[in-house]
Amino acid sequence: MDEHKYLITSSLVLLAALALAVALRFTQVFTIPFILAIFIAILTVPLLDAQVVRLKFPRSIAFVVTILVVIAVMAVICLLVAQAIQMILTTTSQYSENFTSFVEQLFVYLNGWGIELNQQEVISAVRQKIPLLVTNTFGTVFGFLSSVFLTAIFTIFLLAGRNPYVIHKGFYAKIDIDIRRYITIKLVLSTVTGLLVWLFLALFKLELAAVFGMLAFLLNFIPSIGSAIATFLPLPVAIVQFDNPLLIILVIVIPGSLQIVIGNIIEPKLMGRSLNLHPVTILSALSFWGLIWGIVGMFLAVPLTAILRTVFLQFDTLRPVGKLMGGEVPSTGEPDASTA
Repeated sequence: MDEHKYLITSSLVLLAALALAVALRFTQVFTIPFILAIFIAILTVPLLDAQVVRLKFPRSIAFVVTILVVIAVMAVICLLVAQAIQMILTTTSQYSENFTSFVEQLFVYLNGWGIELNQQEVISAVRQKIPLLVTNTFGTVFGFLSSVFLTAIFTIFLLAGRNPYVIHKGFYAKIDIDIRRYITIKLVLSTVTGLLVWLFLALFKLELAAVFGMLAFLLNFIPSIGSAIATFLPLPVAIVQFDNPLLIILVIVIPGSLQIVIGNIIEPKLMGRSLNLHPVTILSALSFWGLIWGIVGMFLAVPLTAILRTVFLQFDTLRPVGKLMGGEVPSTGEPDASTA
């Protein structure tokens, strides 16, 4: 009888999750800015509280200062992204011709090995696809930037309703602390990664070094696959620009090694076990949230999944799922006490 009830409950939870996923997919125009605003509010609440509680600023002044800081940071990020897009778009035609020349040289090499392909079709495809690829890639970025205004509005209302003297405890406090810690550490390490990647690529005099540094900063927020993508992004430009194979290898190896050290050694030590998500759970979350919200969903996958796990651990029915997300296989004889 208990097993029958458990199966019914599990089925209802699964149907509810599917319905929620569909709803999030079709309401992403509003839900994505709202979720981003929640994370921004979590990150900036300590600034607001410190001004009111410790510095004894009037709440209105503290609120205005906090909002100005948020708007300034968002404006800087938007300007950097816009500048990167402009730099790439202005060099699209140049690199299209360079890649065409590279393909022609590749065909000469292949013909020497007796491999014959339709050279004109491939070159025509290269000329057509490169501008289209740039447009599609940064079209996503433009869509993200277009939601910045709505995100700022949501953030203002969330901070306006904040009472600095209220101290949250228990379940909400754990989510608040864990997510703030994750975002802060990730933001600092991503900034360091982006600056170092830009520095090393600039030392090699690679064109668009600043763009690749900023892309490394952004992609570092996507666990596992983000750093791999950022590592190989400069490869086409390096192949076109450099004739020395050693320089091409160093452009990939040095930033890649840097991201491995930061992502696999430094970051786990700083993070500890605060989120406690299994690597398989993280990869599954990237696929799930990426399917729902695209690239923005992949950026938010880890903190959103960590919140869901914390919520699951509060309920007896969902607790086994929460433990499984942390890599712990629940046993049937386990007590019902909630674990974080």
